[in-house]
Amino acid sequence: MKLAAIDIGSNAIRLQVIRIIKEGERISFKNQEYIRFPLRLGRDVFSTGRISEDTVVNFEKLMRTFKLLLELYDVDGYIARATSAMREAKNGKDIIQRIATYFDLKIGIISGKEEAEYLSKAIVPYLDDKTYIHIDVGGGSTEINIYEGKNRVNAKSFKMGSVRQLEGRNRKAAFRSISQWRDKVAPALKPPVIAVGTGGNINKLFKLSNQKYRNSISLAELQALRAYVGEFTYEQRMNILKMNPDRADVIIPASEIYTEVMRIFGSDYIMVPGVGLKDGLLYALYEDVAQERIEDIEFLGQF
Repeated sequence: MKLAAIDIGSNAIRLQVIRIIKEGERISFKNQEYIRFPLRLGRDVFSTGRISEDTVVNFEKLMRTFKLLLELYDVDGYIARATSAMREAKNGKDIIQRIATYFDLKIGIISGKEEAEYLSKAIVPYLDDKTYIHIDVGGGSTEINIYEGKNRVNAKSFKMGSVRQLEGRNRKAAFRSISQWRDKVAPALKPPVIAVGTGGNINKLFKLSNQKYRNSISLAELQALRAYVGEFTYEQRMNILKMNPDRADVIIPASEIYTEVMRIFGSDYIMVPGVGLKDGLLYALYEDVAQERIEDIEFLGQF
């Protein structure tokens, strides 16, 4: 069986195709194709409220390409979901309808709550009986989930992200809103509170940390990394730190969100499992197609 997920974010759009390998009770997802294309929908939406015609043209080209790849890989099912930028765009629903009409590709626009539910499926396999705060920083929104063991006990989506850069007073107000929510829903979290970070920016920061034998870094290390990266210019981040252009300009605001949320919740270190929304989408799609709930999946490389 082959399945595919399309994650239409505010900073980039991803396609992943996997093949299901089942050995007894063990299920593995073997990667067949992974494409990340830096089409920044949020650049238009967060400044004008609409996705521009030029961006729409490129989006349609990309969706046509993805649809052809789904056909070439002969997938048994796919799931396509759009997040913050598309759901806030005044012309978002019209664009989705055009894609469905002309390319026969169905895309769902999900709420922040639904996004958190998909993300939950991706990280639960990495949790045990401790207290966790899951932080997912996207281009337009930040999803925060609170876990007691593997049970998600609370969640909220906040309108702040790496592309939707909030300045000065607005940024402080956004963090104050997170702090007030924390005091309301989780005044007495059982320590230690362990952060779990997902998103392309935390994955890049983790790679820069050179933590080859661990899957976590401390808050102090993350703060030091943020200061280190901040010493480089935009061009130096691309040329010396080998960042993609669409990563080099958002990694600093994203890292501020991770570190500040960790501080608010009293987390001394953050786990970085390297999964994201596309993985949660694949989990959900498999459960829907196979009609069985899964707790443990192994992701295998392409080769």
